[in-house]
Amino acid sequence: MAATVLTEDVARKAKIELAEAGKGDRAVHQLMTTYRANRRSGSANTKTRGEVSATGKKPFRQKGTGRARAGGNASPIQRGGGVVFGPRPRDYSKKMPKGMRRLAFRRALSARIASEDVIMVDAFVVADGKTKRFVQELSAITDEGPVLIIGDQFEESTYLAGRNYQDALLTTAADVNAEQVLSFGKIVITEGALEGLAKRTAK
Repeated sequence: MAATVLTEDVARKAKIELAEAGKGDRAVHQLMTTYRANRRSGSANTKTRGEVSATGKKPFRQKGTGRARAGGNASPIQRGGGVVFGPRPRDYSKKMPKGMRRLAFRRALSARIASEDVIMVDAFVVADGKTKRFVQELSAITDEGPVLIIGDQFEESTYLAGRNYQDALLTTAADVNAEQVLSFGKIVITEGALEGLAKRTAK
């Protein structure tokens, strides 16, 4: 399969909208923050004095001991007592307008194309479903990695061949996101995916 670097001129001929340098950088940052925030489980939890397992018995008499009065063992100042202002389960997820997401994706893809990190191939198919063959086909395109492979769609045998290879990820033009575009060392795009990327980057 013939492999060529996807230039800005070729991208424009494929009707892929490119963002100018500096335009959309803030949107990219906000989108990365959104992705990471949405992956947070928010399950950190501490018990208050009303939730800890403790007796309601007064630990020692009110007067005569020289110590500060205490009414129970659940107090935050007692060992094993409740926690004051500790973390509670919460939702960290964020929402981002669709237009800003589109701008961030456009800017991320534009930056990778400008850096000559995007390689275009006719197609990427591993008919026998073997990981060894998958690695050979990928090595014929680029020796750098990890590699993001974007296609219109892939055959089941190609997914089967690539699922056990950690230095590559197969995804479609409809599913790829800006974080993936920025995270991989090289990006391989099939000709069939150009139309889908053009729709994703359209203003």
